[in-house]
Amino acid sequence: MNRTPVNSRSLASVGYDVDSMTLEVEFLDGQVYQYFDVPEFEHQSLMQADSHGTYFHANIRNTYRYTRT
Repeated sequence: MNRTPVNSRSLASVGYDVDSMTLEVEFLDGQVYQYFDVPEFEHQSLMQADSHGTYFHANIRNTYRYTRT
């Protein structure tokens, strides 16, 4: 999955696959997680947020099931 670099104190890059509704997040420490069944609006909102990290922690981290890749 292609990820887009983001300017964040916790996230390095974010990718999204529309077909599988999978959000992929790379953290600054190099860890990569995939979050499942994430609606497209969440990805769009994350990418448009003033603070990517704040949005991620408030709306995605504890909401969607995930796996570390």
